[in-house]
Amino acid sequence: MRLRALLDTDALGLKLLGGEDELDRTVRGVMTTDLRDPSRYLSGGELVLTGLAWRRDAADSEPFVRLLVQAQVAALAAGEAELGSVPEDLVVACARHRLPLFAVHESVAFATITEHVVRQVSGERAGDLAAVVDRHRRMMTSGPAGGGPDVVLDLLGSDLDLRAWVLSPTGRQVAGPKDAEPALTAEVRAELAAEHLAATRTGRRAPHRVTVGSTTYSLFPVRGRGQPPVTPPGGRALQGAGAGRDVRETVLSDWLLVVEADAGDWAEERLDLLYGVTQLIAVERDRRDAARTVRRRLAQEVLELVQTGAAPAEIAARLRVAAPVLLPGLGAAPHWQVVVARVEWEDGDEQTGRVAQTLLEEMLVDPHATGPEQSDRIAVAHTGEEAVALVPLPAVSSEHDGSEAGVLAETLLGSVREPLSAGLDGDGRVTLGVSAAVHSAEGLRGALEEARHARRVAAARPGRVCAAGHQELASHVLLLPFVPDDVRRAFTARLLDPLRDYDRRHRAELIPTLEAFLDSDGSWTRCANRLHLHVNTLRYRVGRIEQLTGRDLSRLEDKLDFFLALRMS
Repeated sequence: MRLRALLDTDALGLKLLGGEDELDRTVRGVMTTDLRDPSRYLSGGELVLTGLAWRRDAADSEPFVRLLVQAQVAALAAGEAELGSVPEDLVVACARHRLPLFAVHESVAFATITEHVVRQVSGERAGDLAAVVDRHRRMMTSGPAGGGPDVVLDLLGSDLDLRAWVLSPTGRQVAGPKDAEPALTAEVRAELAAEHLAATRTGRRAPHRVTVGSTTYSLFPVRGRGQPPVTPPGGRALQGAGAGRDVRETVLSDWLLVVEADAGDWAEERLDLLYGVTQLIAVERDRRDAARTVRRRLAQEVLELVQTGAAPAEIAARLRVAAPVLLPGLGAAPHWQVVVARVEWEDGDEQTGRVAQTLLEEMLVDPHATGPEQSDRIAVAHTGEEAVALVPLPAVSSEHDGSEAGVLAETLLGSVREPLSAGLDGDGRVTLGVSAAVHSAEGLRGALEEARHARRVAAARPGRVCAAGHQELASHVLLLPFVPDDVRRAFTARLLDPLRDYDRRHRAELIPTLEAFLDSDGSWTRCANRLHLHVNTLRYRVGRIEQLTGRDLSRLEDKLDFFLALRMS
C-alpha cells in the first residue's frame, strides 16, 4: 500500500505535516516505538508510530529522524496525546530529511492504525486470500456480536480448511472452531502449551511444529503490544512492536495459535496470512487485557489499604465498590479469598510482580464459563515481587466457613503444572498460597498474611510449580494474623529494634540480611548469591545479628521467632 492511501482513510485521523511529494512511497509494515534508537528493529518500508516519549527536548528530534531515514522507513506518525501537538522541531527535522510526517489525533489508537496497515499489507501479500483476511478483520472489529476470535477460527476452517485453536500459556482454550470433533483434550492442550513455552524459552523460530500421537500441529505465537515483531521465514514483520524484552516477561502470558497442519512446507503467502491472523487475535488479547484495568485498580487500592493498616470501615467501602464489578447482581455481600503468587528466577530478579499478576489472572479464569465478561471476574494487584488476587465468593451460610467454596491450591495447579514447568525452563519457580474465605473487611489483613504464609510453605517444597492452602498451616501460624496489635509491637520491638538502630547508625543492612537468610532457609551459599555478597561477609553480618539480639540463628526456635517478628512488623 502507498502512504497516500492512509490519508484517504478517514477513520485513521491522520494529518499530513510534511512530505507531500513523498506520498507515493510504499508501506511494507508498521512499528510502534518510543525508543531513542529503534533502528535495530527496522527493516525498511515501515510506517513508524511514536508517542514521543523518547523526546526530552528539541535537540532529540534531529538524531531520531536521521536514524529513521538511515533505516529507510516509509514515514513517521507522531501521536498528539502526550504533548498536545507535534513539536515544531520534529516537523523541521522531517522536512530536512524528506521524511513524510503525520500527526495522529489523540482520539485515534495506534492499534487502529496498526491493524489497518497490517490488514492491507498482509492482504496484498496473500493475493487471492485477501478477501479472507478482510472478512477476519470485520469479524474481529465488530465487537462481541462479531464473535471475536472464535469466528476468525471458523473462517479459517471454512475458507482454508484449517482447524485452529487459540490457547493460553497454561493450555486453557481461549477460542476454537465450532463443532470441532474431536476437540482438543486437556492433556493435548497442556502438551502443546508446554512445547510452545519450551520453544519460546530456547529462542526457536516460529512456527513450532509438534507431533502429538499421529497428529502434527503448528504453533504460532500471539504477541501483544510493545513486543518484538514476529517475522515469518523469508517475510517482513507483520506485527507492530517496540523494544525487545527479556522473554521471561511475556513467556507466561502470551497466547498461541494452534493449527492442525504441518506448516513446514507452506508457501510464504499462506504463512503471511497466518501471521496476519495472529495480529488480529493479538488485538483481542490486548482488548481483554485492557478490560482488566478497573479490576486491577480496585485490587491495588484494597491491597494498599490492607497493607497500610487502614480502618476496616475504609476497606469495607472499597469492597462495596469492588463487589458489583467483580460479581454483578450478587444479592448479598460476598465472602473473599486471597491468593498470593510469586515467580522467582535463579538470577535473583525480584521485580516479577507484573509477570505473576498476569499469570494469576489467567489461572483464576473460570474454564467452564463462556466469554470474557462471564469468565474473568478476578481482581489481581501486584507489588514488586508478588501478585495478590482478591477472589469474590458467593456468601455462604453461617455454619460453614466458606473454605469449601473457595479456590483449592492444588486444583489451581492441577492442569497447568506441565506447561508452566516448561515455561520456567529449569531456572524459575512459581509458588502460590491460598487463604481461607473471610466475610468482612476486618478479616482481609489476616487472609493476606495467611496466604503469604501458605506461599512460603509451598516455597519450601521441591519442584518448579508448588502451592499450599490455609489448611496446611500449623496452628500458631494460622493464628498469627489475628494477634492484637499491641502484642505484635512488643514482640517485634524486642527482636528487631536493636537491628534497626544499628542499621540507622552504620547502614549495615542487617534487617535485609536477616530476611534473605530466612528466605534462603539458612543456606549460606544461596543467601550470599541473592545478596551478591561473599560468604564471609554474610557470616559476619549474621554474627552481628546474633550478638545484638542474644539469639542463635542455627537454632530452629530463634529462626522461628525472627520469622514471626519480620512477618508481624
